[in-house]
Amino acid sequence: MNQAERLELEACLRRASEILYNNSDTDSLETLADIEITVRNQILEYVSPQIALFLSPKKPKPDAGKPEP
Repeated sequence: MNQAERLELEACLRRASEILYNNSDTDSLETLADIEITVRNQILEYVSPQIALFLSPKKPKPDAGKPEP
């Protein structure tokens, strides 16, 4: 990753963090554990599905050694 891409990624992540924070129940963010749970839940709900799309842009091929059901 070059410097320009790294800076662009950081800017996007800052903006994503702002959006997630703005859509959190900030009254319940009293401890580090509360923050960790909130962040983990948001990552699972919003971030991970998008990363999964990036990681598998094509339909996976069936294993050659395994018979199809």
